[in-house]
Amino acid sequence: MELTFLGTSAGLPSTTRNVTAIVLNPQNNRSGLWLFDCGEGTQHQMLRATATPGKIEKIFITHLHGDHIFGLPGLLCSRSMAGCETPLEIYGPKGIAEFVETTLRLSGSWTSYPLNVHEITEGQLLDDGELTVTAYPLTHPVECYGYRIEEQDKSGALDAARLKAAGVMPGPLFQQLKRGETVTLADGRTVCGADYLSAPRPGKKIAIFGDTGPTPQAVNLARDVDVMVHETTLEAAMAEKANGRGHSTTQQAAEVARDAGAKRLLMTHFSSRYSAEECQRLLAECQAIFPASELAEDFLTITV
Repeated sequence: MELTFLGTSAGLPSTTRNVTAIVLNPQNNRSGLWLFDCGEGTQHQMLRATATPGKIEKIFITHLHGDHIFGLPGLLCSRSMAGCETPLEIYGPKGIAEFVETTLRLSGSWTSYPLNVHEITEGQLLDDGELTVTAYPLTHPVECYGYRIEEQDKSGALDAARLKAAGVMPGPLFQQLKRGETVTLADGRTVCGADYLSAPRPGKKIAIFGDTGPTPQAVNLARDVDVMVHETTLEAAMAEKANGRGHSTTQQAAEVARDAGAKRLLMTHFSSRYSAEECQRLLAECQAIFPASELAEDFLTITV
């Protein structure tokens, strides 16, 4: 899987950071992309990245504050103007359906493709056999969620050398054996594929937080993930101000990553008061608690 950050600023864009949007490329021979939040200007950011509106097949909105949704109507319309006919699914808190319907209606806009809007609550949202997405409620002035994305475990590698030694040559039977099935050879012997597979490879796990102050759900959302994306709106010294507005500090995000056993922390949603040089100070505050902390920048792409 790959994550591309299209916007890493908080409520206001800056000259170097747009407001929140993240693209997930699930890969695994899938052509569609998933978008997490869609702040104003997201489709402009897409023009500078490898994503296009037509490739987006699912959009997950964390909450209804403008810096996370004001780019959505334009993106939906651009998809239509490009003649896109592939379906689009939107997931978000209560009110997201009214927001989409109202902005399209009042602007005289429409969609050229099937559009399904799902108003969510806590719990698993989808399981397509390869990926699951689960929503966790967060602590913010409006209803807000974080999303946990988990790949299914992948089957282990087939030990071709052992099979050849047993007289099983590469061919169509290898595909059945790789699925762990039992096959019958031409000489009447039966071979169980599971006996020739290495241990399953754990699927990757990602936690994408919406805006949040400290919350009991945080550790469960991020438990043992490969990548945790968490807001670090303000520095540690401004904890009272951050928490009072439903946001987190550098120190608080790093503590969640540490306590959850995350492998990497990607810091994002920086107040526009911080320059690029000052963001290095925010990074140092996180790394003092959780060394595997990294600054997200607009157009940064990471492999999970």
